[in-house]
Amino acid sequence: MKKIKSVLAVSLIFLLVSAMLFSFFYSAFRLTFVHANAQTDYIATPYTSAKAMCLIEAETGRVLAEKNAETSLPMASTTKIMTAITAIENCEDLDTPFVIDEKAVGVSGTSMYLRKGETLSMRDLLYALMTVSANDASVAIGMHVGGTIERFVDLMNFTAYKIGADSTHFENTHGLDEKGHYTSAHDLALISAYALKNKTFKEIVSTQNIKVVSAEGKTRYLHNKNKLLQTFDGAIGVKTGYTDDAGRCLVSAAERDGMRLVCVVLNCGSMFEDCSKLLEWGFANYKMVNLCEGLVLPKTLPIEQGELNEVEIASKGSFYFPLSEDEKENVEIKVELLNSLIPPMDEGSKVGTYEIYFNNELRFSGEIVTIKTVRTRTLAQRLQDILEKW
Repeated sequence: MKKIKSVLAVSLIFLLVSAMLFSFFYSAFRLTFVHANAQTDYIATPYTSAKAMCLIEAETGRVLAEKNAETSLPMASTTKIMTAITAIENCEDLDTPFVIDEKAVGVSGTSMYLRKGETLSMRDLLYALMTVSANDASVAIGMHVGGTIERFVDLMNFTAYKIGADSTHFENTHGLDEKGHYTSAHDLALISAYALKNKTFKEIVSTQNIKVVSAEGKTRYLHNKNKLLQTFDGAIGVKTGYTDDAGRCLVSAAERDGMRLVCVVLNCGSMFEDCSKLLEWGFANYKMVNLCEGLVLPKTLPIEQGELNEVEIASKGSFYFPLSEDEKENVEIKVELLNSLIPPMDEGSKVGTYEIYFNNELRFSGEIVTIKTVRTRTLAQRLQDILEKW
């Protein structure tokens, strides 16, 4: 019996020691893993249930994350982004009221319930279009600007072509399901980035609540359907959408620390949540960097037969580009400079060029110029030089 108790005691001690050692090594491994993550500060790209997704930096158009981004899909009321920017660019007066065309009365789907003979301004209609997603407002806009819906839709398609949205085609102004009416997540991101450069468009899509009053005294209180304007720090728009074919769609945009991101999700049940996660990921992992700051130049260039022996030079321009911390080593700058200069040369004279590459792709080019005016040496100065040498 004593022998059995002894064996049991040894076994128990062995098990306790093994458990302590496992706990120690597991903790050490876990701490090392967490510390490594803390050093990199990298957050994995969030999962999205969207059928297609695209996240871009708006100024450069750089794609930061994507999923089926080039696939052509229906886009529901996110169509109205193009309706709005096309109207703004092709309507000289947004504020003079006009009588609503009767074809805009009784349009199916979401509505501001326009009345026959009612008088509103283009700006009023644009607010209704982009806040409550009024389909009737989209028809009223198209009729007023284009004369017919067909001509206005042609303008929408021309604007898409101008932007470079090659996987996009419009058949209507509101986004109700129709054959031949489609876009891609990437195209829609480009269209939205383009539209946000317009101050009027940006002001409208970032508005949460507004009151619109017709000339007849009909008052409407409009509340924006884009929840991110209330919940996401830095949100500036853009547009929600839903149809049976398209599913839930959202174009969202936000600004932080001088960087503007646009996120598109098409056919995404959790569109607000997914866009929030993707935007947060973009802001956490990328910063706008002036790549021109990495340009290294000599302070001066020599001058032949000038009143000065050398002149100071500098680069022109700046180029901001979204980079993650570990991407900075992928930037390359190539410089071409004249060996020497012959006056006369005015301030700002071109003496060289530089090119900035990222991942071996040319992203920006600029000039290198003089920062002083340099004149040719006078005859007296030349004679003096000869005498000094003699």
